[in-house]
Amino acid sequence: MATREQQVTEVFVEVADSLIDDFDVIDFLQKLSVRCMELLDVAAVGILLSDEGGGLHVLAASDEDTRLLELFALQHDEGPCVDCCNDGQPRINISLTDPDAAARWPQFARSAHDTGFTTTNALPLRLRGRVIGALSLFRTTPEPLATSDVALAQALADVATIAILQQRTLVHIETERDQLQYALNSRIVIEQVKGILAERWQTSIDEAFRTFRAYARAHNRKLSGLARDIAEGVQDTDVMRTLPQRRSETGA
Repeated sequence: MATREQQVTEVFVEVADSLIDDFDVIDFLQKLSVRCMELLDVAAVGILLSDEGGGLHVLAASDEDTRLLELFALQHDEGPCVDCCNDGQPRINISLTDPDAAARWPQFARSAHDTGFTTTNALPLRLRGRVIGALSLFRTTPEPLATSDVALAQALADVATIAILQQRTLVHIETERDQLQYALNSRIVIEQVKGILAERWQTSIDEAFRTFRAYARAHNRKLSGLARDIAEGVQDTDVMRTLPQRRSETGA
């Protein structure tokens, strides 16, 4: 079994490998959420990213319940993750049962607690004062996240920020806007396809997404392109279920 140090090294190598012309921001952030689950003592992960107008969007999550919780936070404009995106300051070891948290984020705290989470951490995707999103880490136990895990999580958030901003600087500002809008539109199609596959295969949304991602990666395809083919009826979804999945590629 790989040591923690080896796993961390692999993550940074993956980030370096992602800095190519054919950059898939959705798959990159989804992979980051999976790696956070592997490396950190957390139960779930969510990632918010801002668009060119400053609007926030859920771009990745470790599972469907967490994605819905992050969407709930955006809809109600409250929660540590939203505040972190707004001011770039981390929120560390927030107890969702604490009266102060319940008073500050009543809707979010209640929904997160109902989901099964007891504590949360929100770390900024930030570089030299520019904040482009936030990394949310949820726990189901009341103990605080270890200082070493917080430091590693922020390092992962920082390197992800560098990768995203580096890619954005490679293209003209209009192209950047088009690409980000395309990514946001693609995420909508992907969410629709997750539901289609779950119903078609009679399985959970999380399991359907795991199979979908595994097939895309095995065939070197972008998630957005595969999703559109499924939505348009071009892709045979029956053959997608026969691909063996590796444990490291799980996550939704």
